[in-house]
Amino acid sequence: MSRAQRIDTHQHLVPPRYAKWMGEKGIRPGGIDLPSWSPSAALKFMDGHGIAVGILSLSTPGVYFGDVPEARRWAREVNEYAAEVVADRPDRFGFFATLTLPDVEGALAEAEYALDTLHADGIVLLANNDGRYLGDPGFEPLLQFLHERQATVFVHPGELPGPEVPGIPTFTADFLLDTTRTAISLILSGSMEKYPGIKFILAHAGGFVPSISYRILLTMLNTKNKAQQAWALLDQKHQVPKQLSVLRKFYYDIALSASPSALPSLLEVASPDHITYGSDFPFAPAVAVGFLNKTFERYPLDAGLRAAIDRGNSENLFPRLKG
Repeated sequence: MSRAQRIDTHQHLVPPRYAKWMGEKGIRPGGIDLPSWSPSAALKFMDGHGIAVGILSLSTPGVYFGDVPEARRWAREVNEYAAEVVADRPDRFGFFATLTLPDVEGALAEAEYALDTLHADGIVLLANNDGRYLGDPGFEPLLQFLHERQATVFVHPGELPGPEVPGIPTFTADFLLDTTRTAISLILSGSMEKYPGIKFILAHAGGFVPSISYRILLTMLNTKNKAQQAWALLDQKHQVPKQLSVLRKFYYDIALSASPSALPSLLEVASPDHITYGSDFPFAPAVAVGFLNKTFERYPLDAGLRAAIDRGNSENLFPRLKG
């Protein structure tokens, strides 16, 4: 598989009016300045890093700041802007639609509009929304809708619902914990069983999920009070406790995670057909993406698995990109 065939499921857009709005609010997402972005800059980056298609999404902090009408207006504007970018170059771009959580009514309306009218490739959800994680019972109507639509949902981290540590940007570790928390929330709430039609892509190799998989297992067993018996029940195919098979239902992108330390944990936990390529451009600068790409390319992988991560697994998620 040629490097030029990559499908990037973790690439962001920064609409000009949204950037101005964030500036007026004094927001630095992840503790860093909002990067400059344009479709032409994205295409130049993609051409230089072997990326054929970028699935664009709005990053944290999204559009909800306590004002429901405001959030609904901005979600619509961001999604229509993204749809225009895709319409100009459908061969190079797709997009995940932004919703209005924790405003569930607005989220349902915007999801339907984005999928049916704007033909979004999927939905992006922040890991926590005003401090509420995705397994929250109040979000079930949206999960039910997304399940019925067999939607692909990109889960992106945001600011933790707690104070920052002075001097440490929140993207360094807080983002990874945020993703981990929402994955556990989806598992413990039963959402992964109740809504199997949703294809959840966890950003950044699932945060800490792969490396703490057995701690997640302990939590699951303690919740069900079955700790004494379950350790002996192995999935014979994968030789891990059967309860951990839920982790293989998630998809994971490798954005900022293609390191010699992170990849082995991810490959141990994830299903080989549930790993996608991700860059995190423009929040990850091009030089960092290039370094991580080279690290990924040097990592000893079967050629078929490498091709699946670069493109094949994403083609299965987004059939319109096949070919």
